[in-house]
Amino acid sequence: MTSAELVDCKNLVRGSFIDVETKSRHYRIECLGGNEFRISGHPHYCPDPVPAQLHGSLTEEGAFEQGLIGRGMRLMFLLNERRPVTTSRVLHVRVDQPEGVRSNSSPSIH
Repeated sequence: MTSAELVDCKNLVRGSFIDVETKSRHYRIECLGGNEFRISGHPHYCPDPVPAQLHGSLTEEGAFEQGLIGRGMRLMFLLNERRPVTTSRVLHVRVDQPEGVRSNSSPSIH
């Protein structure tokens, strides 16, 4: 698993996992390809993996960054095509890519 400051989710390969620790929760995100993900980590909305569309993150200044997850940002996603969620600030991001994909050569992980 690779620790990162910033992850560009649009370029992650199918089967990658992202662990996102926020101030109040720990989310586990599975990349299904494109903008499709499964996410778990919220005790009420997604205690078990559920379908989600990742929108991106809000920076500390309030700017929207499409498809990105980074430290200090607030992750934004949509659960089951109907429930928008914005997290507390991201403290740590870790990425686990499928075997054979070298994380240090990936343009998705910074």
